[in-house]
Amino acid sequence: MPSHLGEDGLVSKVRGPAAVTQDVLKAGYESDTRSLDGSPKAIRSQAHVDKRSWGYLLKSGVAGGLAGCAAKTVVGPLDRVKILFQASSPQFAKYSGSWSGLIFAMRDINQQEGVRGLFRGHSATLLRIFPYAGIKFLVYEQIRAVLIPDQTKETPFRRLLSGSLAGVTSVFFTYPLEIIRVRLAFETKRDSRASLRRICNTIYHEHPPTPPGSALETVKPSSGFVNFYRGFTPTIAGMIPYAGMSFLTHDTVGDWLRHPSIAQHTTLPSTSETKKDQKLRLRNWAELVSGAAAGLIAQTASYPLEVIRRRMQVGGAVGDGKMLTMRETATRIFAERGAAGFFVGLSIGYIKVIPLAAISFWVYERSKIAFGI
Repeated sequence: MPSHLGEDGLVSKVRGPAAVTQDVLKAGYESDTRSLDGSPKAIRSQAHVDKRSWGYLLKSGVAGGLAGCAAKTVVGPLDRVKILFQASSPQFAKYSGSWSGLIFAMRDINQQEGVRGLFRGHSATLLRIFPYAGIKFLVYEQIRAVLIPDQTKETPFRRLLSGSLAGVTSVFFTYPLEIIRVRLAFETKRDSRASLRRICNTIYHEHPPTPPGSALETVKPSSGFVNFYRGFTPTIAGMIPYAGMSFLTHDTVGDWLRHPSIAQHTTLPSTSETKKDQKLRLRNWAELVSGAAAGLIAQTASYPLEVIRRRMQVGGAVGDGKMLTMRETATRIFAERGAAGFFVGLSIGYIKVIPLAAISFWVYERSKIAFGI
């Protein structure tokens, strides 16, 4: 490999394509100490980020919770309509599958229930999203610190695994709140006001399916707290690619935007408060772009499993009121609409998830700056 004499008088090798990739990652952690005009930049602090301290855990959790609440509030009406489409609500099934259907569905909800109808179940959403997003971001930071202790371990697989484990952990602890939120959003009857207590009572007493005459009928619980984990299997199956691809895409696009050739346009100037092992902060528009890309890729990868999950979650509110297994739900969806049935509401999903992810990552990163972490 050819060599050349560097400015420090030492012989160094010409860097190949593989080394260029490392430059992209490296740019996120360090930068030249002089600006383009030769003037010195602000010098970084030599302090390290202690991600295992109680202060960091608390601040990162709160930052994640605030990010989730802000993002969910912005897309609240879209979330309500998407749930109605995915769960094949008889009243709104005619509007699914078209862009105009989104407008008509929102119009009908507004006429029948007012603006509050567009945010039905939103209080339950916020109750669930704060701990969910807080745990997700907090756990991601912790798992990432273990799997990627330094730049040499920064690989796509480790990023994917860190995101997937964070998503699974957050879902496990907050899933019952998700069930309640979806059922509140699915409620469309005008003659009965949906209340948190009534919805919880209904879910608790719904019966799982058992084969007629099966001996399991005498030993299998007919209802109970297990109902609040309805659809948990497809949720976990969908969360693995969704959370994994979300964090992987966000971090990867962020690295591209931190490349030395464009860093002066995409990153914020480093300051004396910038930690030594901390990546350069992206500018607002760049952070929004990386978050939007994360939402787009993650949504596409996990959407069919999300449709199955929604149908299982509202199973007791439609049909004969009995739960279906994941396989039975998938079979029914295919019988009703074919393969396209697994992508019902995907266009709305894009409209919702892209700004959701963009706002979520942006608020999280800016909250970290505000909290000094």
